[in-house]
Amino acid sequence: MSTSFPPPFYRHRPHPWHGLDAGPNAPAVVNAYIEITPFDTIKYEIDKTTGYLRVDRPQRGSSQPPTLYGFIPRTFCGPRVAELSAEDVSRADGDPLDICVISERPITRSEIVLSGRVVGGLQMVDDGEADDKIVAVLDNDLFWGEADSMEVLPRALIERLSHYFTTYKLVPGSPGKVSVRQVYDRDHAQKVIAASQEDYLELYGESPPTLRF
Repeated sequence: MSTSFPPPFYRHRPHPWHGLDAGPNAPAVVNAYIEITPFDTIKYEIDKTTGYLRVDRPQRGSSQPPTLYGFIPRTFCGPRVAELSAEDVSRADGDPLDICVISERPITRSEIVLSGRVVGGLQMVDDGEADDKIVAVLDNDLFWGEADSMEVLPRALIERLSHYFTTYKLVPGSPGKVSVRQVYDRDHAQKVIAASQEDYLELYGESPPTLRF
């Protein structure tokens, strides 16, 4: 009896940044690879070489992420993303585009992939670099799934996101280097995602076949 094997590029786990894609309906609905959950007090970050999740650092403060947190595959924050940022920003942080995903039901596991419906974002500047945070809701969430704008989200949740990102790197006795310049809605968020996809293609070119969710 003959045994069929998958193609070589499917025999191993794909790299979450390069081996997955942003999804067929991006930039409206995107795949998100989750690195951190709202229950984590450790900052985890994808290892860009291996694709495995690495412990970056324990969180210095007591606050925890208000939402799931990760990135959109095959995105890169480069010059096009910087152009959409604040006037005094000339460069971006050179990482995949970050995304915060809201879910009614607690999701306690990281290293998962989900579909997020984009509703807006935070224009964040970290030490002079554009470091936008896209905000999305879990696409098939029974409570949030039909949300299509930042305006339908509780103001307190947006305030918590802004507070978390402006304080999670604070060192006692040192001035903060992170600021949220504005909260923007879905249309601008989709422009930022599209710009990050173009930045990725310019830097890395077309990628090999991917796993499609």
